[in-house]
Amino acid sequence: MSKTLHLGLFLMPNGHHFGGWRHPQADVTRHLDFAAYQDIARKAEAARLDMIFIADRLAVDDIYGSDFRQAVRYRPSTSAEPITLIAALSAVTRHIGLAATASTTYNEPFHVARMFASMDHLSGGRIAWNAVTSTSDGEAQNFSRAEHLDRTTRYRRAGEFLEVVTGLWRTWGEDALVVDKASGEFYDPSAVRYLDHKGEWFNVRGPLNVPRTPQGRPVIIQAGQSEEFRDLAASQADVIFTVQPTLTGAKTFYADLKSRAQAFGRPPEALKILPGLVPIVGRSAAHAQELQALLQERTHPLAGLTFMSASMNYDLSQHPLDELFPDIEARLKGSRGRFQYVIRDARERGLTLAEVARNYAANRSHNLLVGTPQFIADQMQQWLEEHASDGFNLMPAYMPGGLDDFLQQVVPELQRRGLFRREYSGSTLRDNLGLAVPA
Repeated sequence: MSKTLHLGLFLMPNGHHFGGWRHPQADVTRHLDFAAYQDIARKAEAARLDMIFIADRLAVDDIYGSDFRQAVRYRPSTSAEPITLIAALSAVTRHIGLAATASTTYNEPFHVARMFASMDHLSGGRIAWNAVTSTSDGEAQNFSRAEHLDRTTRYRRAGEFLEVVTGLWRTWGEDALVVDKASGEFYDPSAVRYLDHKGEWFNVRGPLNVPRTPQGRPVIIQAGQSEEFRDLAASQADVIFTVQPTLTGAKTFYADLKSRAQAFGRPPEALKILPGLVPIVGRSAAHAQELQALLQERTHPLAGLTFMSASMNYDLSQHPLDELFPDIEARLKGSRGRFQYVIRDARERGLTLAEVARNYAANRSHNLLVGTPQFIADQMQQWLEEHASDGFNLMPAYMPGGLDDFLQQVVPELQRRGLFRREYSGSTLRDNLGLAVPA
């Protein structure tokens, strides 16, 4: 089989299941300890994963009722700033890619272009930028704004933001560096240009004060699945991280995004689609189910509700926990794509708000696979072969055991089937993702 999986590690130090920090073997005291991150990164690199992916929120999730204490009571809500973290991790790894999130709503393009280009040089070409628009009023209020930009406006700003950042990365030609001691010429000025961008949101002269990077430019990741997201991602992204809980839905999304990419003049292989995957690995199917049940029993409903409210940018506390999940799709101001599925599924199945919150806390609507290493490998192979994904962004339920189980049991099974690499294919993240260097 010629096509193989690409695997990222979506790193959350306490695991992705909201009950994961309460697992008896969970290591919850080191979530801001660099030694813990270093250990995780080296394990992921030893398993030959493509990259480590670090998300970000610019606020504590406090959009649930009027009592701030509920927002921080039932789950870990602090984390290391991701750009700082991947810069540190680049010094203790050699091959694995490193992806950090930076918001297009609460940053300036020149800052983002400069930071990520610098890290791409310092890491030897292993950096990716996860470009997001952010989600909540809580984030806006940490940046001197009363409320978050509406969906249409923030995606319009994001489109221009990406245009400016990629434009700045192109202001240096590949042969700009001369370093001729005899002539005294350090750069070739004909290979450097101004950007002179003038738009709705940004006026940026350039050029960037960091030259062209080892990858040509850092890899661009975008996360989402809404209609507003799709054209922007298909035109600009190298990798898409998406929420696709079902094979049928994933195949439809995959075909749509690949088609949109072609409409923008891009070959389908220029866009890698990696849905989230929450694997719960057991010695047997029964053992895996027992582990899932343990995590569910240790999840407080408010852990899911506070996270959902912040992601939706909608206060769910105004609805009774024991009644049918409310029909609020049209009232969401934050993430919409994933919650359209959550709301419709809940109402079709007659689920209460509390039931949905507990379910959401397990996987945040991502694909949850509970079973043996062989079962999980079977499902991953099916998604690859049926054109539902190019790989997965792995979301271990608890740490470090959930990650160890996958790396030690599922990865060897995938390698045995010829579905995953045994060695890195190149020195840059683009090499390992099979992405061309941009002109």
